[in-house]
Amino acid sequence: MSDVFGDPALQAQIAWIDEAPKRPAYFQAIESRLHPQLIESLHAHGLDSYYSHQAESIDLLAAGKNVAVVTGTNSGKSLCYTIPAIQKCLSEPAARCMFLFPTKALAQDQLARISELCPPSVRAGVYDGDTPKSQRGPVRNLAHIVLTNPDMLHIGILPSHQLWAKHLKALRLIVIDEMHVYRGVFGSHVGNILRRLLRVCEWHRSRPQIIGCSATIGNPTELFERLTGRSAVLVNQNGSPAGKRTFVMWNPPEIEPGQRLSTNVTTAEIVGALAEAGQRTLAFNRSRVQAELVLRYARARVGPAMAKSIESYRAGYTPKERRAIEKALFKGDLVALSATNAMELGVDVGSLDAVVINGYPGTASSLWQQVGRAGRGTRDGLAIFVARNEPLDQFFVRNPDKLMDARIESVIADPENPSILRQHLKCAAQERPIAPTELQSLGATALELAERMDAEGELQFQSGLFYYPGLDQPAMKVSIRNAGGSQIALMCEGELLGTMESCRALRQAHEGAVYLHRGATYLVESLDLETDLAELVAAEPPYYTQSITQSLIESRQVLETESVGEIFANLCTAQVTDTVLGFRKRSLDGDRILETIALDLPPRTYETVCTRFDLPAIDLDDDLEKQMCRIHGLEHLLFAVAPLFAGCDRNDLGSAWFTYLPESGSPAVFIFDTIDGGVGLARALFSRREEWIRAAYELIATCPCTDGCPGCLYSAHCEVANEALDKASTRKLLEQML
Repeated sequence: MSDVFGDPALQAQIAWIDEAPKRPAYFQAIESRLHPQLIESLHAHGLDSYYSHQAESIDLLAAGKNVAVVTGTNSGKSLCYTIPAIQKCLSEPAARCMFLFPTKALAQDQLARISELCPPSVRAGVYDGDTPKSQRGPVRNLAHIVLTNPDMLHIGILPSHQLWAKHLKALRLIVIDEMHVYRGVFGSHVGNILRRLLRVCEWHRSRPQIIGCSATIGNPTELFERLTGRSAVLVNQNGSPAGKRTFVMWNPPEIEPGQRLSTNVTTAEIVGALAEAGQRTLAFNRSRVQAELVLRYARARVGPAMAKSIESYRAGYTPKERRAIEKALFKGDLVALSATNAMELGVDVGSLDAVVINGYPGTASSLWQQVGRAGRGTRDGLAIFVARNEPLDQFFVRNPDKLMDARIESVIADPENPSILRQHLKCAAQERPIAPTELQSLGATALELAERMDAEGELQFQSGLFYYPGLDQPAMKVSIRNAGGSQIALMCEGELLGTMESCRALRQAHEGAVYLHRGATYLVESLDLETDLAELVAAEPPYYTQSITQSLIESRQVLETESVGEIFANLCTAQVTDTVLGFRKRSLDGDRILETIALDLPPRTYETVCTRFDLPAIDLDDDLEKQMCRIHGLEHLLFAVAPLFAGCDRNDLGSAWFTYLPESGSPAVFIFDTIDGGVGLARALFSRREEWIRAAYELIATCPCTDGCPGCLYSAHCEVANEALDKASTRKLLEQML
């Protein structure tokens, strides 16, 4: 690495280095008998020995068990399910298997690998939104192995399951790949979709086995059960080899007190240096705009002769364009790629020497999934994490052990969230009427909810069954990427660009907002909540926008209370009212605030779950301003590190603070789920409250600044632009809590 980054100015930006030594392979024989045609196919592809986790998974499935496989990136997890699937299809020619992947790109990539291994008598096909209508019937009726995604299963397969009777009657294996992706709202929806699938399978007299594969997470068997309602045997001893892995934390230099060089510029400099050294590099960015900026800056750095060997990759490209870029990278025609997390999952792009991660991607599992793309097999790999000038990123720079410990992150999903479950009960009833005895498999609260929906006319109970009272398909109205609510149509010159949940539109599609879609940039000209319509115009402004939201919260029921030092922590149900007060325009390069604009938008009110900290009462004889500042500061710090302990993106959480709360008669700080009904994030924070508070203390205590800065106390989302903050008094309050 010193050969690439020999410049002392670059060396000074390296904050921390960790090296993981090479890991040898551990092989294990498959005890169960494989079909002769399968053995012949495997042998033809040089597969005569198997890593221990592969052999263990294959044998467990052969024994009739459900399996959860948890090993690192590039460990050969796909063979854990591909071999058993082909075995089932050869042993029982009528048998069928269904593979679920979170993205269409991943399904297409896996199809090529699976088809290579399948003997001529076993056919595999992709059934998703890109599958031409002329090919859908043949895939449905003839493919032994169908590769699809949760979205297509939800709207294209389950509502018309009668057409899939041949497949569902003979369904023997369901594969849930990249299981760790199914978190939060998306995971809660997918859990309901899988329960609907298993219910329909039971109607067709089949009970398929399930195998789930995941990157390393802290609760794999719990997540498996939340997604499927079934238990699984855990396989987590990784038998695959690995080369030396070098992980670097890189902190851009300060350009003035409290301000650092843009991570986009820094990432491009690193990518350019690695490209010039011949290191095949993949840069991960949080947004499409960042991906394009890093591409532009990196090309400028290396000059015109080398610029064509650096490309970008993100959502919005056509499948043909994506395949061409993947192929060019695989063949070595490209030396560097600036991508969004579209490249995070296991699309095969050959061997990469290095990855550069432009800011914390939101969750620890995403970070380590991206890190795992560096190197392949026994090749050495380099991963560089470029820290943004934000509290959580800078916290990791000062406390690298926290990031290393976060490798084992728990994934939270709650299929029983009432807002989400309500939508899927309607879908399930449309697929076939629901008997009360079946509702337990859909959730402990499903019967009570179904009865309430019957009273409200959303379901109809007659002859001992719950019916869907309409002729439409409710699945078409359920977006599995959000928790529900009316949908705003995003229109540009009469063309529908897409839809967005109304609560998101208040923050992201208000008048003046910058909106990204399929690689293009738009400005929102108007948002009409009465007609559910937003009008956009194509534009390329030199800034992005960030909404300013004020949250007012009222506790309902206290579920649990625990003392934490000199204060009390409470897990509560609550009602939240969010109001978008305005938005800020921020520069693309240096993240400077260019302008703040006020908005007049209606509030959004919803029920959720929160963790509430009741603080010592205000002392009227002491400095009132400092006491207010410390409460505000505590809110910033707890919110900054909360994603680390809730295992979620920061946008899934909200926060609020009060100098006086009528319910407790004292000051209070709230951190809450922003999803109606909650998906378990606040509960996870409450259960880890001591670790959480200590991390908040370390965030402020380890920062060398005097009065607070973007690396500790300041928040880019603060509704009052980081006024009314005091570092010393906030730190003292945290010491009381410890």
